[in-house]
Amino acid sequence: MAKKERVSETPATQWLKAQGVAFTEHPYEYLEHGGAQHSAQVLGWDPFHVVKTLIMQDQDARPLVVLMHGNRKVSTKNLARLIGAKSVEPCAPETANRHSGYLVGGTSPFATRKAMPVYIEESILALPKILINGGRRGYLVGLEPQCCVHLLGAKAVQCALED
Repeated sequence: MAKKERVSETPATQWLKAQGVAFTEHPYEYLEHGGAQHSAQVLGWDPFHVVKTLIMQDQDARPLVVLMHGNRKVSTKNLARLIGAKSVEPCAPETANRHSGYLVGGTSPFATRKAMPVYIEESILALPKILINGGRRGYLVGLEPQCCVHLLGAKAVQCALED
């Protein structure tokens, strides 16, 4: 019988525990630029159920978090229109790290360094369970997607593009 790998706590998992959220741990071998598609494949999950955490910014460089299916891209044009911004673009990795407190590839929406508005692709909320980054590269946590709305105040948007 395989020994269950124990992962040390991250700010995200400490925060989830403090909120009383039940979650499962899913460590995997991190691959640079592998993204959600890689983690889904390694863990045997549908990439539609693996949610990536993207740090973006509006035209005034105000940061925001977008939660998107692992096999979809964000239509920044649609997102900007939906949130009343002139434009939205991904942050540079160093900027994203500074806003979130996490390294790109290990960004969790939970316990970010800076409070940011969170937007979640609406169809994610219909899933029974998702995998989302737990605050470290090569480490996802499984939980109910509704907790992103209840705990983060995530607003549902429709801005997905086929990957």
